[in-house]
Amino acid sequence: YRPARERPGFAERRAAAGQRRVAAIAVVSASLHLDFSLPLFTDPLVPTMVITGPAAPRHGLDAARAAGAEVITVGEGAEVDPARVKAELVERGHTRLLTEGGPRLLGAFAEAGALDELCLTTAPRYVVGTAGRVMSGPGLEVPRELALTSLLEESGFLFGRYQRV
Repeated sequence: YRPARERPGFAERRAAAGQRRVAAIAVVSASLHLDFSLPLFTDPLVPTMVITGPAAPRHGLDAARAAGAEVITVGEGAEVDPARVKAELVERGHTRLLTEGGPRLLGAFAEAGALDELCLTTAPRYVVGTAGRVMSGPGLEVPRELALTSLLEESGFLFGRYQRV
């Protein structure tokens, strides 16, 4: 990942919508085993946010701050509380959020009820292996319903957008 760039057409539209001219990026990590020398941390137009638990490793917290990142702690222990992430970001003026992550992070957000929509890409190919599901976690007692709000196709790839009902 790289820091968001300011693009004139988008910056003007974002400003007209009451948003900052450049999107901020937040990285969620319990371990803080991140390369803080990357431009994402050292050269953003707006500081990259690092979201972690209050008991995150001290060396990681120090490295994040030294690189210029804004450190946000939510949760207990080293783990991040997904239910509180959205509120923390909204409190800082970030009201449109896009979360990308692996199955564990996505599963944690879904389990906490913090997943409002899901964008899912389906490729026109398959492989066989031991990969897990799109989301991984302890499971939900009752499946959460989503409604398909858009479906695009390009070169056989399907891009689906689903919103929570």
